[in-house]
Amino acid sequence: MSERIPCPPHPVLPDYYRTKGEHRQFVRSIFDKTACYYDRINAVFSLGSGKWYRRWMLRMAGLRAGQTLLDVATGTGLVAQEAATITDAANIIGLDMSAGMLGQCRDKLPIQVVLADAQALPVAPASMDMLSMGYALRHVHDLRATFAGYLDVLKPGGHVLILEIGRADNRLVQLLLRFYLGRVVPLLSGVAASQDSRRLMAYYWDTIEECVPPARILDTMQSVGFSKVRKHTSFGVFHAYMAERPL
Repeated sequence: MSERIPCPPHPVLPDYYRTKGEHRQFVRSIFDKTACYYDRINAVFSLGSGKWYRRWMLRMAGLRAGQTLLDVATGTGLVAQEAATITDAANIIGLDMSAGMLGQCRDKLPIQVVLADAQALPVAPASMDMLSMGYALRHVHDLRATFAGYLDVLKPGGHVLILEIGRADNRLVQLLLRFYLGRVVPLLSGVAASQDSRRLMAYYWDTIEECVPPARILDTMQSVGFSKVRKHTSFGVFHAYMAERPL
């Protein structure tokens, strides 16, 4: 019975939504409205390190030449773009619930894109060698259901990589991160005047602040059947969760 209880990544955030339906609509809307700014925001936030980090984590998680990849919540295609340097772009499917984000992705990558929810994957069971998700796990409404769906679409022996940002253990670092994300990133990326972009940054921060600890994410991945569940952490806040579907 307990396995049917939803396992959200963070509590309801009433400043943005109050129900599951409102949550889905809010996330779709805010990313549609900010899609044209997203790459600029990301470049500033990652201090230019995003490309090599995503490529490094994809290789560490197990992506190899010739393999198929489902990039969930692909957004503008930042993870898929690095995956295309490892496997052929024709082997990559980018999935996102935001049409605005997928429009940006189509303009720069020759991959197949699908408009769909991360918790309702329109992909055949046991069909993908790898599944990736970049900085979007905090936007789903049930970790257990999400991970179960991910496990289902992977081939036996397939790999999953989930990139996320978490709370810093050091309170001072956490305060600095909040200031950087909320004030510096909008200013340096040139989106400070955009109300939608400021709201996105506020929501982004609140989901980081309220997110369940990494141990909960790892335990939930293991509870749905993933094996070799592990986490790689960089700079104390960038987490890469990796696991495999058992053979």
